[in-house]
Amino acid sequence: MALLSRRQFLAGAAASLSAPALSRAAEGLRVATLDWALLETLLAIGANVVAATELRQFREVAVTPDVPATTADLGLRGTPNFEVLRFARPDLIFNSNFYAWADERMRGVAPVESHAIYKPGESPFALAEQATLAIGERLQLTAARQLTEELAARLDRYRAFLAAGDGRPVIPINLGDARHFRVFGSDSMFGEVLKRVGLRNAWQAQTSYSAAAPVGIEILASMPDAWIVMIPPHPADALATLATSSFWNALPAVREKRVLMLGSINPYGALPAAGRFADLLAEGFAHAWNG
Repeated sequence: MALLSRRQFLAGAAASLSAPALSRAAEGLRVATLDWALLETLLAIGANVVAATELRQFREVAVTPDVPATTADLGLRGTPNFEVLRFARPDLIFNSNFYAWADERMRGVAPVESHAIYKPGESPFALAEQATLAIGERLQLTAARQLTEELAARLDRYRAFLAAGDGRPVIPINLGDARHFRVFGSDSMFGEVLKRVGLRNAWQAQTSYSAAAPVGIEILASMPDAWIVMIPPHPADALATLATSSFWNALPAVREKRVLMLGSINPYGALPAAGRFADLLAEGFAHAWNG
């Protein structure tokens, strides 16, 4: 680790993880969204978000950016409360291809603009960059370009840092239960981040921008050289079962302490989620490599 001392790196990572949104909620257009990837983008660039969906769960899963207490909760993403949306009085609603079915209903409340971040065969990272810049231009928020440029620079720094590692591939997984997991391939947002920081994804199959599931835990035995990167949320009983599992404890990665347990991240997020994954991943490796 000649590039950075552990203390220097962890100090930088901590600053990145604890940094507030690039700008505070802006005056101007009142905006709403059903989509979490767009929600985290809007919050990160300082948009005035007056309504969004499943905010309690968003705070637990995405963790950052912070959601203002004044933002109205529209309920479930699949069955949003349109009356609450109306009472929130948005000037503009941002939607994605996942919730296009709601466009017509929402147009009775405010104009709707759609941005897709997850589409089969396309890079979610590139689409997230495009959406961020387009939304920033629409809302006249310069923090959007700042977000894209700062993240690109941060990923370059992590690439330099991680180049001094052991060169092993990484398999990012989320447990379903003690016998199955879902895995994020090279075409997922997490897979895209791995490429940008110079790490190889041990999972070679395509996952159509999302995750392959369910995958049997025994598959991990076929990847003895990989680091296992575990991304919450995981069922508590699954973790307890694995702790006493002979198979799990016999895996080379487990025996050799090549398992990283990250904090929670929105698996279908945008640039803020990509940045959080990179931060937590690099911090995890700094701890693992330096003790």
